[in-house]
Amino acid sequence: MKHLIIIYLQIALLVTAISCQHTNLPTEYLDSSLLPHTMPDYTDGITIPQNIAPLTFEVTDEADIIITRFSYGEDELIYEGVEITPDIDKWHRLTELAAGDSILVEIYAAKEQNWTRFKPFYIHVSKDRIDPWISFRLIPPSYVSYEEITINQRCLENYDERVIYDNRLCSSTSQGQCVNCHHYQQYNPKRFQMHARQNHGGTFISIDGKSRKVNLKRDSTLSAGVYPAWHPTQNLIAYSTNKTLQSFHTRDINKIEVLDAASDLILYDIEKDEVKHIEHDSHEFETFPCWAPDGKTLYYCSAHYEYTADTVDIAEIITHARDIKYAIWRKSFDPQSKTFGPRELVYDPTVNGQSATLPRISPDGRWLMFTQGEWGCFHIWHRDADLWLLNLQTLQARPLSELNSSNVESYHAWSSNGRWIIFSSRRDDGVYTRPFIAHIDAQGHAAKPFELPTARPDYHQQLMKSYNIPEFMLGSVELTPQQIADILKQ
Repeated sequence: MKHLIIIYLQIALLVTAISCQHTNLPTEYLDSSLLPHTMPDYTDGITIPQNIAPLTFEVTDEADIIITRFSYGEDELIYEGVEITPDIDKWHRLTELAAGDSILVEIYAAKEQNWTRFKPFYIHVSKDRIDPWISFRLIPPSYVSYEEITINQRCLENYDERVIYDNRLCSSTSQGQCVNCHHYQQYNPKRFQMHARQNHGGTFISIDGKSRKVNLKRDSTLSAGVYPAWHPTQNLIAYSTNKTLQSFHTRDINKIEVLDAASDLILYDIEKDEVKHIEHDSHEFETFPCWAPDGKTLYYCSAHYEYTADTVDIAEIITHARDIKYAIWRKSFDPQSKTFGPRELVYDPTVNGQSATLPRISPDGRWLMFTQGEWGCFHIWHRDADLWLLNLQTLQARPLSELNSSNVESYHAWSSNGRWIIFSSRRDDGVYTRPFIAHIDAQGHAAKPFELPTARPDYHQQLMKSYNIPEFMLGSVELTPQQIADILKQ
């Protein structure tokens, strides 16, 4: 037994010695004019925050040996292998040193003992820090099944990921539940709301440790609250109320359409448990409310449509889906009297045959980001959907070509300092929606986006689920999934 222990110790020491050996860079090599191929693609000038988790990636170029060197000044990280997974502490030391400058990345590849150095590239490190947490809905790419929907939270400074809520806690074999539309007041995880549909349905609201479920469906409303916008300073939440349906295309590259047959806006007073209409026009489909940072203006989207018989007709709205196009409007708001002014047109893409949805205002109140496509309001299913930026001082809009791809871009959010955005994109494979992060400067110029870093480079390729509605948070939600389920079951 004693001899076995000694052997085990010798093996452990040998493994440790091997793992600690320093990888030497080749001294003789040919320089290539080509950039390496990496998955995810971090080449060609991405900008990252100094507090982001290590960027892991796989070099997909054929080679017998791969060596990667990250360096800034005299400091360097060197790794051998196809998969590059930097040590988190060493990575953060390097990014802190390089903040305001760039990290040089050199990748060497050997074939039959002949070394080539690919064209080096830089990773720019911004001094602008990013909010430490995001949350999102994780959903399988199914149109009718939602047995495994969770709302998750992920720390951006490492790879820590936790479930906020799992809809299976309130589902059964005969009755299912769908959860969606998580939202926070001013990025505060202690002021959190989400919806549950069907079994044990209702709106879950938690404020500073006090949680409850409310029913926002009133006699005068189309539905319970759907898309939320929490007032920046008051316990008021603006919601859309929607009669939503989905239909399927048979001859279109976009396979599914999510439509509103009717929609209005309401204001919910949390303290009074009171619902009031904001917009209630049967010929206008109002949706996606969004507050300005000072809480004195509410932005939203609206499409004008008049039914043939002046009543809601599902078959008619499906037939005329391509005719439903949304513009962006706003209404002034008096926080003291809690009253709204008349509506005012902000941006009208319908004159050019386009539709704008999902307005989101930057924390400094200068920029409005939205998604634009050919029709409809649910652009996450539209391959032509792109991100646009509107200057609220000049009311001039432009496509964010720095961020857009040939596939879907949608569901975007601003960081609390207004220097980072996160959005959902299907640029990788056209099927799964994944989160991308990009820096945006004070002039509204965005840097090349990068995919959410993961502990393993192929994590997203192996994960057969889509990310939905990514939101920044200043901390993590401390409620457990079971605590939320207990409230929903009441």
